[in-house]
Amino acid sequence: MAADLKYIELCARQIARVAKTDKIVVEKSTLPVRTAQAIKDILDHTGNGVNFQILSNPEFLAEGTAIEDLFAPDRVLIGGDTTEHGQKAIQQLVAIYANWVAKDKILTTNVWSSELSKLTANAFLAQRVSSINAMSELCEKTGADVNEVAKAIGMDSRIGSKFLKASVGFGGSCFQKDILNLVYIAKSYGLNEVADYWEQVIIMNDHQKRRFGKNIISTLYNTVSGKKITFLGWAFKKDTNDTRESAAIYIADDLINEQANIAVFDPKVEEKQILLDLDYLETRDSEANKKYIKVEKNPYTACENSHAIAVLTEWDEFKTYDWQKIYDNMLKPAFVFDGRNLLDKKQLEKIGFVYQAIGS
Repeated sequence: MAADLKYIELCARQIARVAKTDKIVVEKSTLPVRTAQAIKDILDHTGNGVNFQILSNPEFLAEGTAIEDLFAPDRVLIGGDTTEHGQKAIQQLVAIYANWVAKDKILTTNVWSSELSKLTANAFLAQRVSSINAMSELCEKTGADVNEVAKAIGMDSRIGSKFLKASVGFGGSCFQKDILNLVYIAKSYGLNEVADYWEQVIIMNDHQKRRFGKNIISTLYNTVSGKKITFLGWAFKKDTNDTRESAAIYIADDLINEQANIAVFDPKVEEKQILLDLDYLETRDSEANKKYIKVEKNPYTACENSHAIAVLTEWDEFKTYDWQKIYDNMLKPAFVFDGRNLLDKKQLEKIGFVYQAIGS
């Protein structure tokens, strides 16, 4: 957060230096609430007598579908001052979006509501992921199937089906950062119960990642030392090369602590990024990470002579692989730990795999 604010301040001071005529400054990034006020204070006190209006126009784009989301958004949110000049600035931005977005999908608010809405949207989505993941652990203990549970509750119109897919946990930069922003804001106002509630979403997500790794270890007879574990997927989401806060990083870190040999295949993530992700944790030095991680360009090579496969990104191509060929070239018993509920359980078990998925 501190780094974000530093660069925002530098940007605002640069605008103040070069602006010679009245300007509308649009805040797009997910930032701590009240950032717009900080920007306005800097511009008003360091500018050249120029009048500035600050608008909050947060993006609600999802990685992998950003262009589609831009052309057909659920809504466009624009926040600004309630003054006459502020409302005029809002309408100028509304007019731009109105070229391709229906007017009834363009919402205007005060600037604080706009900033907080972005944090809240991501927090609510993350909360749904952690909620269904909490139920996935209970399903595993009781014999229920989390996919059946999710389908049943998702058909309730009050709940809906989106973000009820159990997995190894959410990643990416937005969810965790925005929830932590909410926690910080709540604590700054002395709202400790509110902060604790939202922080629990992060705690549940971390637990989901850690228990996946622990389950691999316990299933492989309580030791993975010297064993080859293949990771299919490293990115936190399919159709991207974004690895920020990916579950794969933390699961690999736990398994390397147990001296497992990790082979990784991801269609878009390069070896350099994978090693950087592990080095960032500072669990061990870079040379130690290189000793235990091998990144492959071919999925079949990655799976060859492996004790187990962990599916950690929901790449569609994983479903099309020749799983009989993969099975034939693995050590037996051949385990598949499906962290995305992506593969066909019946098909894999028919081939001979020992198959485990989240929540069943």
